[in-house]
Amino acid sequence: MISTRQLRYFVEIAESGSFSAAAERLFVAQSALSRQIKELENLLQTPLFERTARQPRLTAAGEAFYPRARNLLGELHKASELATQVGHGQLGTLRLSHSSTVPMSGRVLRGISAWLEQCPGVSMDIVKLSSEAQLEDIADGRLEVGLLRLPVLRQREGVHIMPLYKEPLLLAVPPAHPLTRHSSAIELAQLKDEAFISIPHPQRGGLSYLSAELCMRAGFFPKAARVMSRKTTQLQLIQAGFGIALLPESMRDIAPASIHFLPLADPDCHSTVALACAQAPSALVAQFCQTLGECL
Repeated sequence: MISTRQLRYFVEIAESGSFSAAAERLFVAQSALSRQIKELENLLQTPLFERTARQPRLTAAGEAFYPRARNLLGELHKASELATQVGHGQLGTLRLSHSSTVPMSGRVLRGISAWLEQCPGVSMDIVKLSSEAQLEDIADGRLEVGLLRLPVLRQREGVHIMPLYKEPLLLAVPPAHPLTRHSSAIELAQLKDEAFISIPHPQRGGLSYLSAELCMRAGFFPKAARVMSRKTTQLQLIQAGFGIALLPESMRDIAPASIHFLPLADPDCHSTVALACAQAPSALVAQFCQTLGECL
């Protein structure tokens, strides 16, 4: 079988015009170079060079072989570079998902931008999924990275969850709601009779689960509004006056301007955003996770 060494030696002789010049450029003994070319000619069962007293000349077979040998070496070099870049996380597409309560804004977008600047050969495909769906897709290999809110009620085997940052929870209320007239921070106990447009699902964690837990600490379980949602739709429901919700500060970036966000008095009213990925991530994923963690 023809080796890449033989191809490289052949192309070098053809381009330099002599065995001695090729041997010098390749840092090999001329005898070793001649032996490799002889083996190549034996494999092809035809001479590639006419050995003359002055300098070797390509035979007709050598002329036909040269451009293809040169292209093969070029493609091999490209394939090697591609494999190295992918292996070092410098090339490829990263599939990322985020929960509806982790908006693509502020610090998250800054972290993504920083990573893309460091890795010009990579791209991202971003979708929105629930925390449970993210963990399932990561475990099954359909997704590389997820951004979700803790707590997670059901962990998936082979998935690593890493807390990224905390942010305060705020009370989101409709326009002209009576609580907007309060000059001080809102106590959770004041919300006992309010309708919440998001309450926990028995099989799901996340923000609605955390909100209910905080309300129960204040002595009540949140009363369900007549129309509810655990998605970004809840912003429209609040705006329309269907109820209130405890929302992370970053949701202000995507909320309608008419919604009022009020501070909460309880110091425990904060939420944690976490990153989920495979326990043995690729170099691409590992680089992204490290960069995002440093930026946040």
